[in-house]
Amino acid sequence: MRPLTAAEALDRYFLEARCRILDLAAILDRIDRGGNLPNDPRIHQLRQALDALRADKPSRAEQVQMIFSLPYDANWEIPRSRS
Repeated sequence: MRPLTAAEALDRYFLEARCRILDLAAILDRIDRGGNLPNDPRIHQLRQALDALRADKPSRAEQVQMIFSLPYDANWEIPRSRS
């Protein structure tokens, strides 16, 4: 199986990407219409993610995932079931 060419990927995913961008724009408009927002770190994450998407670099999906991920904690323990 061969990877899609850039033109094939654009043909296949353009409408889906356009729809998701319009949806995100509508969400951001709703947030803006809500008035002043306290210094919320989630807005900062959204802005960082948008900047990562605008960058012309590979691995944008990885960069965005890392923006929304918690930092590594060496002391983290796997939750145990309550059964």
